[in-house]
Amino acid sequence: MTTERLIKLPPLESGDRLTRTEFERRYAAMPDPKKVELIEGVVYVASPLRAKAHGKPHGDIMGWLWTYKTATPGVELYDNPTVRLDADNEPQPDAVLRLEQGGQSRISEDDYIEGAPELIVEVAASSASYDLHDKLRVYRRNGVQEYIVWRTYSQQIDWFYLKAGEYKSLAANALGIFRSQRFPGLWLAGDRLLSGDMAAVLQALQQGIASPEHQTFVEALH
Repeated sequence: MTTERLIKLPPLESGDRLTRTEFERRYAAMPDPKKVELIEGVVYVASPLRAKAHGKPHGDIMGWLWTYKTATPGVELYDNPTVRLDADNEPQPDAVLRLEQGGQSRISEDDYIEGAPELIVEVAASSASYDLHDKLRVYRRNGVQEYIVWRTYSQQIDWFYLKAGEYKSLAANALGIFRSQRFPGLWLAGDRLLSGDMAAVLQALQQGIASPEHQTFVEALH
């Protein structure tokens, strides 16, 4: 009678260079799963998240996106999902908004997002973060159509949209409202979000949801 010798997998460490298959194998073996990403074949293990610098902004973004998705059947929202983008990239964005049918991504048999979702949001400390460098290039190359980064230390919002294979900066209108290029009616009062005035953020969003273009978009999804 023989017994199979169990091989203990090494833990994931920031800076490890792995294939996506090996990354997933080690992640599944972790006793205490946490936020770990594979970006351009390099492992990034998230540090503990601060309450005001990340937790609160993340909650506010999720509330804004959740309100939109409840008014837009055919659009789904995900909180910190693992996304299989390509052979070298498996990020775990703070928030994902995607089309359930007819979009660029799908849900795999083992319940992961595969392919590029239509919109990704990341909460970053500053412009030095890899969210505005390596991840930005990865999301652009894979065709993520809109990418929002909330820089919490400098209190700035970067909203990018894909045009001819390149990211362009989306500007707010004269009233300080960002209007999504891919999700009609997804309006964001950026200055109000930065000041923590979520009532005003949701009021602006409701105006977007009530717009004719949002109604046309909803009808086209069915």
